[in-house]
Amino acid sequence: MIYATIAILFFAGMLLYFPIADHYNIIDHPNERSSHSVITIRGGGIIFLFAALAAVIMHPAYWLPVVALFMVGIISFIDDRITLSSKIRLLVHLAATTLFFIYLGVFYRPVYESLFLYFVVIGTINAYNFMDGINGITGCYSLVVLAGLQYVNLNLGFIEKDMIWLPMIACGVFLYFNFRKKARCFAGDVGSITIAFWIVMLLIKLILVTNNWSYILFLSVYGTDSVLTIMHRIWLKQNVFKPHRLHLYQIMANERKTPHLWVSFGYMLLQGGIIFFIVNNKSFTVTGLFAVVLIPLILIYIILKVALMKK
Repeated sequence: MIYATIAILFFAGMLLYFPIADHYNIIDHPNERSSHSVITIRGGGIIFLFAALAAVIMHPAYWLPVVALFMVGIISFIDDRITLSSKIRLLVHLAATTLFFIYLGVFYRPVYESLFLYFVVIGTINAYNFMDGINGITGCYSLVVLAGLQYVNLNLGFIEKDMIWLPMIACGVFLYFNFRKKARCFAGDVGSITIAFWIVMLLIKLILVTNNWSYILFLSVYGTDSVLTIMHRIWLKQNVFKPHRLHLYQIMANERKTPHLWVSFGYMLLQGGIIFFIVNNKSFTVTGLFAVVLIPLILIYIILKVALMKK
């Protein structure tokens, strides 16, 4: 019953946000790099801040990671409204990550490990933000990753269950408004970056508890698309910090006119299948899992991209 009540409150929060966003012009105007053609409300991902607020009310012991979530969420919401310097955003992301690492006790570990984990967090939230470009993709992908994490959590108990149920409910409500041919709202940076930070916090906690790095493969589909697209752009001598339409999902949706919802659902299904394989793995070592998962993903990316760009 409590989850149904929370879902209703999230719906109400979204419906209240829409006229406010419209009044203050928090909207997304299409441009030559956009994957949409109509003006749409931006910042629907504020729902993940509603979920963070619910989390700290229900479980005050998690106040430090929730404060970190609010830091990245609020700075991202401001960036949705007025474009901020990348240096300001990075400083806030680093500060939020530091708070989370204090909560986890990361700084008691070797320095090189702490530095690597900073790279994992910042890299993940930026990749997630780059991948948020078509209807449904952020919500669908996040939902299946969170579902995989909850499945593991129900067996291992690495974190309070509500810390996963709440963002899952938020994803479901957000998808009601976003998983449409004509979305009522987009996640915006507040959505993609906040949910990315939430997911990477869960993943790092799980990895540190189990000492099993194969769980990072829960983000392998996004990771493969992001890293290989960066390599492609470097090969083309493009500025990797400027917007573009070279991600595989963008080529499918924009250049080949594959319906957005099909592409988003396909990414979700592929990542879901990989997660199912990982959690049920009985044979492969961590190194073996990385090879078995990443080699086919890399081949799929290259083959599809070459084929689609030749048409």
